[in-house]
Amino acid sequence: MSFAKEHEFLTKIGIEPRNYGSFVDGSWKGSGSVVSSVNPANNKPIAEVVEASSQDYEEGMQACFKASKIWMQLPAPKRGEIVRQIGDALRAKLEYLGRLLSTEMGKILPEGIGEVQEVIDMCDFAVGLSRQLNGSVIPSERPNHMMLEMWNPLGVVGVITAFNFPCAVLGWNACIALVCGNCVVWKGAPTTPLITIAMTKLVGEVLEKNNLPAAIFTSFCGGAEIGQAIANDTRIPLVSFTGSSKVGLMVQQTVSQRFGKCLLELSGNNAIIIMGDADIKLAVRSVLFAAVGTAGQRCTTCRRLLVHETVYDSVVDQLLEAYKQVKIGDPLEKGTLLGPLHTRASRENFEKGIKVIKSQGGKILTGGSIIESEGNFVQPTIVEISPSADVVREELFGPVLYVLKFKTFEEAVQMNNSVPQGLSSSIFTRSPDVIFKWIGPQGSDCGIVNVNIPTNGAEIGGAFGGEKGTGGGREAGSDSWKQYMRRSTWERMAGA
Repeated sequence: MSFAKEHEFLTKIGIEPRNYGSFVDGSWKGSGSVVSSVNPANNKPIAEVVEASSQDYEEGMQACFKASKIWMQLPAPKRGEIVRQIGDALRAKLEYLGRLLSTEMGKILPEGIGEVQEVIDMCDFAVGLSRQLNGSVIPSERPNHMMLEMWNPLGVVGVITAFNFPCAVLGWNACIALVCGNCVVWKGAPTTPLITIAMTKLVGEVLEKNNLPAAIFTSFCGGAEIGQAIANDTRIPLVSFTGSSKVGLMVQQTVSQRFGKCLLELSGNNAIIIMGDADIKLAVRSVLFAAVGTAGQRCTTCRRLLVHETVYDSVVDQLLEAYKQVKIGDPLEKGTLLGPLHTRASRENFEKGIKVIKSQGGKILTGGSIIESEGNFVQPTIVEISPSADVVREELFGPVLYVLKFKTFEEAVQMNNSVPQGLSSSIFTRSPDVIFKWIGPQGSDCGIVNVNIPTNGAEIGGAFGGEKGTGGGREAGSDSWKQYMRRSTWERMAGA
């Protein structure tokens, strides 16, 4: 078996036509099912992967748990130096990794390269953080006593990532977990095994170069069986899960039954509000980027557009004109804005979703159909629909935008907050009064509350995550690091 010519670059990042999908104590192995990674632009196989079995998982976890006793004793700045080297290793292979990500996931090449760059940025962020994992001195109410608070590693952190951001979400979690003194066990998405393998190989090389146990970073390619094993494993105090609210709830219940901790990044049903005083051209460009980018498969994709009645017709007309200019095609080709949906099943779900939308009174303003081709391409779609339609409360994972009309700011906020999810939101306005209401306690109930920018494109320096059905987790920046450590309060009598 050999690579097709367009996939020969994969040898530069350690990918072969047939790969083992379990990185266990420094060795690649696999005794599970053999699967093919498929290019969603043409549904042709890229390479084969032998997935992990339960036996592979147990062997890997034993080594990872043992390695955690070594890693946590390394000074935090030294751990930061290892993460710095991981960032450099990724930087050296940035173009190849980005191309693999685009080929395997389906997002356009600038997004694929940008996602890998985000992991590199997270490495840089974590290096600085490794010297700032500070505790605190707390005033004691007792005479001649002192009280301190310090933070210690958890041990092993489980990271279960989704297909839409197959390496960025790893970066948000693993970079922070590692500098906090934890080992990482990673289960990548079943449909993006090659990026899981390529990323792991680079991390493993860094650990080997520094004479550290390779099991500090353990990874598995596989399906629900491996995910369930992680959720059930008492050796893993914290499980980070990214995926649907339905599966996330199941993970949370399983982990909670053993008194573990969960960090959940689940569904989003994000809204952009355009007020009557907004910069319409800026808003329309932002909506296009937020609704169409990654073929509507971001958790932060704009799915609902709430427009003030005074500018509604103008916004819709400009948006329809902008949609006509969207280039659909091969995600590796320059100028493509909309690539394919990730799987054939995703395309079928799009078709089913359009039927439901029409049955609930939705009017298709543009798009609404699949594109007949070898790949999983669909038309970017705008739907005019009542905010009371049940389908508006659900997350249809594709480039479908619901356009809704409102009269007052208060009505817009109510519409924004009316869905079960609470990840991202944004408002376009020039009014300082409206902005402060929007970001305040009676404004958006989401974890991300933007002004005059899209719902997507969150920076790593802030904590990423949402409320309600989005899960309540926070990853990446701010003080998210505290979730990857355990807090100890220490008190003693002076002189005793």
